[in-house]
Amino acid sequence: MKVKILSAVIASTLLIGCVIPVVEASQSAIKSIETNRTVTKVRTGMLSSGSSIITTSYEGTVAAFNFNGQKLWENELSGFMNHDIWVQDINGDGLVEVFAANADGNVYCINSDGSLKWTFGLNEVPMNSVTVISDADNKYVVAGGYDKNLYYISTDGELLKTIESKTYSEEGVFGDGVKPEAGTHTVNFVRPIKSSDGTEKLVVLGTNNSLQSSGRFYIFEPFADLPSEKSKVLIKKGIGDLRTVDFDNDGNDELTIGNSAMIGDAAISVMDLSDLSQKKSQINDIAGQIDRFGYRVAQTEVVINEGISTYLTLFGSRILLTPESFDVNDSEILASKYSYYDIWKDKGSNKILLASAQSGGSQVHIIDTSNPDWKNAYKELEPQGKLAAIQNNTRTIERQLSSFQKPIREREPLPVYFISESRNDIPDTIERSESLYDSPVFLNYSSSANVENWDRSEILADNPKYRDKRDGRKNYTLSPEEMFNQLSDGYENSDGISQWAGHGNDPYMISLATMKRIISSGEGKKTVNIYPEVEGHGEAFYKVLNDHFYPLAKFSSENNANLFMRNKHTFWQSTIYAPEWLELRSGRLADAFVPAMEETTDKSMEISVAGRMGLWAAGSVDDWGERYARDNPSFDRLRQHSHQMVPNHALRQIIYKLASGARYINNFGFNQEYMSLAWELIGKGALYVPKRDELLSLSPVHISMKEPDPVYRETSNNVKWTTFYDEEKESVPYVFSRLNGTWPGAKTLPWDYSSYAADTKERRLDFIPKFPKGLVLITPVQQGKFKDEGTVRGALADNMHPIYKNIMKEYITDGKSYFDPNGENVMAADSIQYKQIRDKIEEKSNLLPMTVSGETAWVVAQSDKKHLRLTLVDSGYLNPGDKIAKVKFNSVTPETIVDILSGEIFSPDSNGVVEIPVLAGAFRFIDVKITEDIRNTESTSM
Repeated sequence: MKVKILSAVIASTLLIGCVIPVVEASQSAIKSIETNRTVTKVRTGMLSSGSSIITTSYEGTVAAFNFNGQKLWENELSGFMNHDIWVQDINGDGLVEVFAANADGNVYCINSDGSLKWTFGLNEVPMNSVTVISDADNKYVVAGGYDKNLYYISTDGELLKTIESKTYSEEGVFGDGVKPEAGTHTVNFVRPIKSSDGTEKLVVLGTNNSLQSSGRFYIFEPFADLPSEKSKVLIKKGIGDLRTVDFDNDGNDELTIGNSAMIGDAAISVMDLSDLSQKKSQINDIAGQIDRFGYRVAQTEVVINEGISTYLTLFGSRILLTPESFDVNDSEILASKYSYYDIWKDKGSNKILLASAQSGGSQVHIIDTSNPDWKNAYKELEPQGKLAAIQNNTRTIERQLSSFQKPIREREPLPVYFISESRNDIPDTIERSESLYDSPVFLNYSSSANVENWDRSEILADNPKYRDKRDGRKNYTLSPEEMFNQLSDGYENSDGISQWAGHGNDPYMISLATMKRIISSGEGKKTVNIYPEVEGHGEAFYKVLNDHFYPLAKFSSENNANLFMRNKHTFWQSTIYAPEWLELRSGRLADAFVPAMEETTDKSMEISVAGRMGLWAAGSVDDWGERYARDNPSFDRLRQHSHQMVPNHALRQIIYKLASGARYINNFGFNQEYMSLAWELIGKGALYVPKRDELLSLSPVHISMKEPDPVYRETSNNVKWTTFYDEEKESVPYVFSRLNGTWPGAKTLPWDYSSYAADTKERRLDFIPKFPKGLVLITPVQQGKFKDEGTVRGALADNMHPIYKNIMKEYITDGKSYFDPNGENVMAADSIQYKQIRDKIEEKSNLLPMTVSGETAWVVAQSDKKHLRLTLVDSGYLNPGDKIAKVKFNSVTPETIVDILSGEIFSPDSNGVVEIPVLAGAFRFIDVKITEDIRNTESTSM
C-alpha cells in the first residue's frame, strides 16, 4: 500500500512562527534586538555609550549594540568562527576590550570602539578559549586551543610564556585503533576565579576527547608554570560550558559546569573552589518534563528569582530554575518553543541575555528577571528577524506548490524511499492531498532494542574478534524464530520494511540465515537493511565482508533488497578504496549496496557527497542515500548546540541531495509537519529527482582514488580525539586535510580539494556545498596501473550524460599526493599540480550548460529534450540568508527561464548571466527551455 502524501500546509503556530500577541508586561519582560546575523555567543561590557551588548556571529563577526538595539560597531575579523569571546578592561580606562579565540589559530583583541588592537597566533590550529587574569597590578591574556599549549600574552599582544600541556597533563587514552599520545590535552576552557581577598587564580579545563572524556581541572597561580591543584570533573561526556558565579555573594567564585550531550547523559555541576568539592545533578532525572532528542549544552548562571539566589540553567528550549540544593528534581522548568545558542548574565543587573535561536535566528533577547512576568514571556517568545523570514519563505513555497501541476513533457518521478520517516506525527488538523505519483514510498521501519541471540561459535570460529562483538545499545534476547517473526510481520499492509540489521560495533546483530529468510518472506517487496558506522578493515573485517556482507548483498540483489551503508567520516573517499572493498567497487553488486553517511562530528560533508556520487556515476552502485538526524550540526562535540526546533537546515539538505539524485532517505523523524514539504514536492513532481545520465552540473574534471595513504585513512577517520596535532606531521601537505578532531571550524588550505574544487573555506557543516564550477566527483581510477581489475562497471563517461563523452579529465590521488596513471611520477598536494587541477576545473566549466555562483548550491538535470531543471538552494546550513544566484550560461542558449512554482520569468544580460534571488532558508526550481536537445550534440574535448 502506498502511503499517501501529506500536503505541506503548515498551520501550527509552533511551525510557522506566527507572532503571538503578548501582554504589555510580557513585552517589557523581554526585549528583542535585531542583529541581522546569527549570534552564537553574547556578553556584556562597558563601552563609551554605556553598558553594552557584545556578540559574535556564526561567521565570526564581533559586534556591539546598546540595550536599545542600536548597533555601535562591528568587526568581521578573519571571517572564521570564534570558539570563545571574553570581555574585560585591560588598560584601566573603564572601557572593555573584546578578546576572540578564533578558529584560524589567532586571538584577536578589539578596542572598545571596534577597531583591531592586536592579533596573536603562532599557527593555524583553532584557538578554543581565552580569558584575562589579574596578578596584583599585572593583567595577562591567557588562551589555548587544539595545539595543546597554554599561552600567556601581554596586554599589548606579545607572547610572554608558553606552557605545554604535556608538562602537567594527566589525560589518558583508551580504546582500539589509532590514538594520540597520552599525557597531553587541548584547552577546553580557561577562566579566572576570584577570591574575596581580591586575588585570582586560573582554572584550565583540559581534555583530549570531545565525546568520551570530561577531562580535568588544573588550577594555576597567575603566571605559574605548573598547576597548584588538580581535580577530576565528576559529570561525564565532553564539557560544553564553564563559567564563574558567586551564588551567595560572598566574593568567592564557584564554577558552574555543563556537559554537551543527549538528555540521557546531560548533567550540570557546581564546584566549591575552597575544597574542590562538586555537586552534580543529572538532567535525565526530570526527562519527563524535557524533550528527549537533540544534543544540548547545559549553561548555568545565577539570578535573583523571587528574591532568592537561584541557579538558572539553559538546556535547549528549557530553562531550569534550581535552588541552592542544586538538585534538578527541585527545579521549576520553563518550556519555550525554540532553543538558543548562548546565555549570559549581565553583571550590572538581573538581566539575562539569550543569543539567537538555533533554527536560523538573528536576534538577541534581553530578559528582565526582575519583571514578574518574565517566565510567561520566555514561554511565549517568538523570535522575529531571520527566523520569522525563513518560516514565511517556506509558507510561500507551500502556497505556490498547492497550485502546481507537473508538465506533461516530464517523465513520472522516480521512486524515492523514505526508510525511517515518522508519518504518524502529523496532526489530523493538517490538510492532506493525494500524491499524484507512486513516489515517495514509505517503508515500515523497525528499530527494536531486542535483536537476535544466535550461536556464532561455529560460523565465526576463525574470527573471534567479531564472534565476540556486541552493541551495548541492544538486548540480545530473541531466538532466530522470534527475530524472523518480529521483522517479517512488517511486510503486511506496507510497501516494504527497513531496519537496523547490524552496526560497526556488531555487524552480526541479525544472522545471515535469518536475514535471508526475512527478505524471502517479503515476496519481492522492498527491504532495506541499515548498517551504521561500518568502518572496519584488516583481516578480521575482510572475513566479515566475505562471510556476511557480500553474500547478503548478492542475495539482496536478487530479491529487491538493499544494504544501506550508513558509514562515517571519510569512508566513501578513503576506506572504500582499500583492497577488501573491491567487490563493492566492482559493480557486480551495484543494485544492492546504497552508500550513505552518518556525518555527526564530521567536517567533510562536501567531500562525502562527491565520494558517494562518484561511486554512483562510476557504476559501482545504482543508487545512493542521505541521512538526517538531530545531531547533524554537531561538528564539534564539545559544543553541541544541536537542538534546532525548526529543521529548515534539514529540509534544504534533503532537497539538495534529492535534486542531486539520492533516492534512499534515512531521516530521524522530527517536526514532520515541516519536513513533510519534501514529501509533497516529490509527490507532485515539483522536485525533479534525476537519473545519473540526466545530471549536467558535474564537473568534467574528476579526482580518482587509488588505495588510500594509510596515514590519511587512519587520522581522517578519527574525529573524537582532540590531541593529534604535531607540527612536524602537519607540515606534510595532503589533498584531503584537517579532518580529525583537532580542526573544528578551521580554515581549509589552498591546495585542499575542499578549497579548490568545492569552494569550502572551513571545516564546518558544508552539507549543502556550492561547487561553483560543477561538482568535482571522487571516483574509482579509470585508467593506468591503479585501475581496479575484473570490474563490470564500465567507463565513467558511459554512465553519464552524453555531453561528458569526450570531455572528462582524470587526476589520481591517494588522499595525500597525486600520481600519474603509470605511477611513475608522484606530486605533492601543494605542488603546482593542484593549481593545474584548479585551472582545469575553471576551464572545463565552460563546457557545462551553465554554472552558478553566489553562495548558492545548485543542480542541473535534463528533464526533457529541450528543458533543463535548475535547482537552487540557500547553502547557509545553520546560517541561512538571502542569496543571489548568478547563473552563467555556457554551452546552451536559453529561450525561457521560469520558476516553476512562482511563475517568475528571468532574462540573462548581455554576458549570458541571469541573477536569481534565493531567499533565506529557501530553494527554487527553475525550468530552462533551450534551443536544441543537447543529447544529440557532440562535445569537444578541452
